[in-house]
Amino acid sequence: MNLLGRGVGLATVCKSATRSLSTEYSHAVIGAGVVGLAIAAELSKVESNNILLLEKNDSFGLETSSHNSEVIHAGLYYPQNSLKSRLCIEGKNIIYQELDPLKTGVNWIKCGKWIVAQTDYEDSFVEKLYHSCKEKLGIDVEILTSAEAKRKERFVRVERSALSSPSTGIIDSHSLMEYLLSIIETNDGEVVYGAEVVGLRHNPRNGYSVMVRDHFGDSEELMDMAVDNVVNAAGLYADKVCNMLLPQERRMKQYYAKGNYFKLSSGGFPGVHRLIYPVPPKNGKSLGTHLTIDMNYEIKFGPDLEYVESLTDYSVNEANIPLAYEAISTYYPYLEPEDLEAAYSGIRPKLAGPKDKSFKDFYIKEEDGFPGFVNLLGIESPGLTSSLAIGKYVRNIYHGK
Repeated sequence: MNLLGRGVGLATVCKSATRSLSTEYSHAVIGAGVVGLAIAAELSKVESNNILLLEKNDSFGLETSSHNSEVIHAGLYYPQNSLKSRLCIEGKNIIYQELDPLKTGVNWIKCGKWIVAQTDYEDSFVEKLYHSCKEKLGIDVEILTSAEAKRKERFVRVERSALSSPSTGIIDSHSLMEYLLSIIETNDGEVVYGAEVVGLRHNPRNGYSVMVRDHFGDSEELMDMAVDNVVNAAGLYADKVCNMLLPQERRMKQYYAKGNYFKLSSGGFPGVHRLIYPVPPKNGKSLGTHLTIDMNYEIKFGPDLEYVESLTDYSVNEANIPLAYEAISTYYPYLEPEDLEAAYSGIRPKLAGPKDKSFKDFYIKEEDGFPGFVNLLGIESPGLTSSLAIGKYVRNIYHGK
């Protein structure tokens, strides 16, 4: 029976809230964002597996997965052999090579991207990034002079140079998640919404006990479920989930960065045909407030970055418009601050705190001493691009290559 959260409560999946513990599922995947869906889809392809995907919200992908730029990243910025680099490039290739929009319903556009340099420092950054992409990462890029850029995008200011990345694109994240859900459904996986994990316990002889609060319907119930393996893909809440299981000295912490997005308050502004990024800020926290487009080539700007405590406050901080304008006007000089208005915001989990400038890779591993418990933390950008590759990566942890 395939439930997919369509009017079926967790008690139906568990058969009985008072049943004795017995392992009914090979894997419980916690979190139905794009990464959790991709992992569940991959694991469901193994015939011997019986997959349960638990999501505390009323539907899939309501948090980080649906509050982002929807960029297919090329993998330009990340250190060679890091998970972010490897999985981003692999994920990008899977999208372009395997997800034919006409066959899968996953909508994407390979529109390309520029990183634009206006100063000597930025020009030097672009040159170094070019050599890194060519010599270390194997990513197709080219450098355009200011004059060449002007001929291609007459409304974009490029004072010194632009690094062109033709393999960058945009994707309709909802269509990707619908596609992954269809794979899970085809392979008889079960997805249950309104199912919040509130406890984890390792049973050395019998896998894991997962305590779930069922929000289905008008009542709340606590269910204790037994599974062989657990995948923690809880996104913003991943540290809280893993800390239910890990001993005190190994507990993890994520930080939360809100990104505000802005749009043009009226029409009539010059159009742009690709994504335009500034050189990343020297603080290393983000890629800068960039110009991106949606599937209809409508322009939006963002995200900026501010560390926050709330994981549920998606209000856009309009006080950031002057700073956003300052960044945007360096490469798109046709607007005034009053031409920008709030669009939406997203919150992403980070392993680096506000004062930490070091590179933090994706954290994806089977935890020592907890066989079968795969823990994912800090899955921020390029998480959407990497999601399909992350699914395969986690499958290989369990089933090898």
